[in-house]
Amino acid sequence: MKMKHELLLIRLIIITCILAFSVPSVTSRDASTGRLIKIETSMGNMVLMLYDETPGHRDNMIKLIEDGFYRGQLFHRVIKDFMIQGGDPHSVDAERGQRLGVGGPGYTIPAEFNELFFHKKGALAAARRGDNVNPEKASSGSQFYIVQGRVFTPEMLKSLEERRSSPFPPEAIEAYTTLGGTPHLDGAYTVFGELVEGFDVLDRIATLQTDSNNRPVEDVVYTISILK
Repeated sequence: MKMKHELLLIRLIIITCILAFSVPSVTSRDASTGRLIKIETSMGNMVLMLYDETPGHRDNMIKLIEDGFYRGQLFHRVIKDFMIQGGDPHSVDAERGQRLGVGGPGYTIPAEFNELFFHKKGALAAARRGDNVNPEKASSGSQFYIVQGRVFTPEMLKSLEERRSSPFPPEAIEAYTTLGGTPHLDGAYTVFGELVEGFDVLDRIATLQTDSNNRPVEDVVYTISILK
């Protein structure tokens, strides 16, 4: 009897080890593998990593930061359980109630879709114009969003998969069913970075009261700088 219990215990240990190595991680990537930027806001600070695998978007954001483009802007579009959006230069010193969201540097960036990167909570992605006027899905030259999203059940993801041309990868399924995100945006908008620190700040901003244009009633001013 004792030997049976010992064998059962050994089997459980082996199974646990196998599961530990087979379950994909939903934690952030090693921050040493990409450029780090800091978004200092009136509601706290966030640190994000830019992916080296999306060099066009990475280099463009670095240049804009170095040029002081992202100084004193507002998160002009905020939707709870979805995302917070910034990058409109018209938002600097914008009057209360002013409609924002059409400003930019005057150019777009070719899409850089990568199956490794998806819209999990904290994902940094580029905004863009709609498919009807932008069939190539080129990104805005400056406007970006950070995903808050929500948690999805496996059944909800399965329903979304039926509308896609391919299934969600295992890493995305785990992220969307635990951390949360916006899976319906995958393959439509370029994800080029992720939040490393400041998830609490993201949640605070995403839950602010907004007007009919989804602009926060209380302005959230931010400035972006380069950490490394």
